[in-house]
Amino acid sequence: MKKKSELFFTFIKFPVDFLILIMSGILAYLIRYNENIQEIRPIIFDLPFEKYLTAVILTSMFCLICFAIIGLYSFTRRKVTDEIAKIILATSSGLTGVIFYMFFVREYFSSRFIVLTAWILSIVLISLARMVIRELQLYSQKIGWGQHNVIIIGSDKNTEKIIETFNYQKELGYKIIGRIKNFETSDKEELLHLHQSNFIDEIIQTDSSISRKHSIALIDFCNSHNIIFKYAAGQFESMTTNIEVHVIAGVPIIEIKKTKLDGWGRILKRLIDVIFSFTLLIFFSPIMLLIAIAIRLEDWGPAVYKNERVNKNKNFNVYKFRSMYVKYCTGNQFAKYADPEAALQIEKDLIKKQSARKGPVYKILKDPRRTKIGRFLERTSLDELPQFFNVLIGNMSLVGPRPHQPREVAKYADHHRRVLDIKPGLTGLAQISGRSDLDFEDEVKLDTYYIENWSLKQDFWIMIKTPISIIRRKSKV
Repeated sequence: MKKKSELFFTFIKFPVDFLILIMSGILAYLIRYNENIQEIRPIIFDLPFEKYLTAVILTSMFCLICFAIIGLYSFTRRKVTDEIAKIILATSSGLTGVIFYMFFVREYFSSRFIVLTAWILSIVLISLARMVIRELQLYSQKIGWGQHNVIIIGSDKNTEKIIETFNYQKELGYKIIGRIKNFETSDKEELLHLHQSNFIDEIIQTDSSISRKHSIALIDFCNSHNIIFKYAAGQFESMTTNIEVHVIAGVPIIEIKKTKLDGWGRILKRLIDVIFSFTLLIFFSPIMLLIAIAIRLEDWGPAVYKNERVNKNKNFNVYKFRSMYVKYCTGNQFAKYADPEAALQIEKDLIKKQSARKGPVYKILKDPRRTKIGRFLERTSLDELPQFFNVLIGNMSLVGPRPHQPREVAKYADHHRRVLDIKPGLTGLAQISGRSDLDFEDEVKLDTYYIENWSLKQDFWIMIKTPISIIRRKSKV
């Protein structure tokens, strides 16, 4: 799983390259029209700057496509020389396209001097920019931003080589916070303590001779605590469709990927979240204002209810329109309106008597605590409109597993914690497949399928089906 810093430094290359390509084209134009250059080589063509700038922008877009095809926006770590070689190849591909264009339409680029100057400037400036980004990323890792906290499991020669490489090549972004020679049952407590104090990002089994039993126990531990598991490939390792191979110190390290939602997929999903949530907040703002007024007119108190939920790394507050009388609302937010402990006890009693769901997650049918407007909001799912703020600030996504309360997560079985591998969502595969009518085990199966088979196409399909699902469902609130 890529760190936010890795996503940021990869994403930033895209706009930086685009700006540099445009700047190189403009500089080439200014150099050609410089008086000293004109004295050496007079201008015999007419090329208005406005017309030229349009061509530069279009050419820059074409070059970015070449850059992407050649792999300049991948997450692969390369040597500086390899990076520069790819920049030269990608820029030259763009130049070739321009030359072909010049052959058919001469009026845009009548000057070979401008084209060649822009090509050289692009290579030099983009190479310098990539080196600056590389140094900034390295510095961020040295100060702790973007480092992967890892535990090494193993005691063979490969282990020593990998540890030495991690310690000397800080640019790899790995910080060893512990080492265990052979994973035993007694080591679980030590790992748990390290996870609680440092938050382990990855556990790497570098010794392929560790017994299958211990390896499976180690994988189970990682799955239970949402830790990435990687291992050194042995001679007879089986291939799967969801792995990523890294070569460190000449040793193949295989990562069993928890989800396909990584790299550019995460970047695009976040961009979609920001654009859609911001747009929908503006669109629904009049309705949200009317709902807030209606809630306060029926029962005075906060219109928005902050409900504590759990994601992968920490707890956060989900925002919802209040659908209950304030005297029944739990949490510190309502301490001055009611007795939180008494309200919590009433809720526990209702869960025992009227919950429609089995397992750690509850759903109270015909909840007597709801206001009239609250029943309408719950039935239409309008109570969830404030969650677009959660999506905008980044602790939720538009699509993903629904977040649950800490007391519900505390009752999870180990395999249930799989749903915490990615950011929770406002809607999801389980929500369009039965919502609260599903048993919790069925919900987990659907969410696990979504996590393992994520795609942007599936996200859009779920978003399209969500309003249809809300309209069709029969309310039991």
